Amino acid sequence: MQQQIIYQAIGVVRSPFTQQAGTPVQPSHDKATRGFIELDEQFLPALQDLAGFSHIWVLCHMHQAKPPKLTVTPYLDDKPHGLFATRAPSRPNPIGMSLLRLAKIDGNQLHVIDLDLLDGTPVLDIKPFVQQFDSREETRCGWFDTAQKQVSQADDRFANSTPRIP
Repeated sequence: MQQQIIYQAIGVVRSPFTQQAGTPVQPSHDKATRGFIELDEQFLPALQDLAGFSHIWVLCHMHQAKPPKLTVTPYLDDKPHGLFATRAPSRPNPIGMSLLRLAKIDGNQLHVIDLDLLDGTPVLDIKPFVQQFDSREETRCGWFDTAQKQVSQADDRFANSTPRIP
């Protein structure tokens, strides 16, 4: 069933964060950190009309993620959960997604706020946030609904992950 898929980065994140520890665990936990996405100039025409959106989804390759485990104890709980029931960074395909506020576009730089990505993170795609498509009224959040602790910044719990996938 394994199929090799190759993606090319379209840009890179420029961020004050250089390591997981101390980085916000989700954009909603940071209301001030600014940075920008430096887009490859060949994609400048793709930015047409994007400035009219307040938020963008950024899909990226989490380049500093460690090898995955099938169960992890996420930042927001003290109990182990299945990897796919978490947003832990160490995954079989370390693809991340962040919902960032788009402050402005200046040439090939997308200035963003609420940044939770590490400096140098390769960007795979950018999509506009559309309230009518991206929001649901009736949702369940599994274990997160009863998580016992709230964490706003990442710690080093995934720094020494060892492979557990056969």
